Amino acid sequence: MIFTVAIDGPAAAGKGTISRAVARHFGFAHLDTGLLYRAVGAKGGDPVEAARSLSEADLTRDDLRTLEAGQAASRVAVIPEVRAALTEFQRSFARREGGAVLDGRDIGTVICPEAEVKLFVTASAEVRAHRRWLEVGGDEAQVLAEVIERDKRDAERATAPLKPADDAVLLDTTELSIDAAVHKAIEAIEKRIEQGRA
Repeated sequence: MIFTVAIDGPAAAGKGTISRAVARHFGFAHLDTGLLYRAVGAKGGDPVEAARSLSEADLTRDDLRTLEAGQAASRVAVIPEVRAALTEFQRSFARREGGAVLDGRDIGTVICPEAEVKLFVTASAEVRAHRRWLEVGGDEAQVLAEVIERDKRDAERATAPLKPADDAVLLDTTELSIDAAVHKAIEAIEKRIEQGRA
């Protein structure tokens, strides 16, 4: 079965946690597309060359979850040649046999507009900053400022700005537990699978 689940949203909204849980539940392959950009940023040098030569081994680096890698990812993600180099990889992953879950910022709008299910996971900037601060530590006010700055950059970029697809299911996790958010995501996907069988 070829079945694509596109999960988009801003930093620390919970999309990675939800994506991994959904992939496990349905037995689908999972790709955190943000890691592609983080890996390109972390490789350094010419970002376009780094994107073109990216391998799966680059996605296993242990420094890709840092705040610095996230900022670097956001900077290289605005380069059209970098996006083009990574788009094909994502699209072939999405249409693999057995189903796939991709999470990122433009999966439902640009990478996989034909995805069978699109979710847009969001939460307030304050809640997302607090979650990120619990992960990385440091000054919580500074983390909030960085989250807001990143949101602005991601929403205003000329190429593939962060926004929900017109047919995406909105999932606000501001006041939801992880289990409740995962349950809602699974419900939306099961509904779509049932419609496909009908």
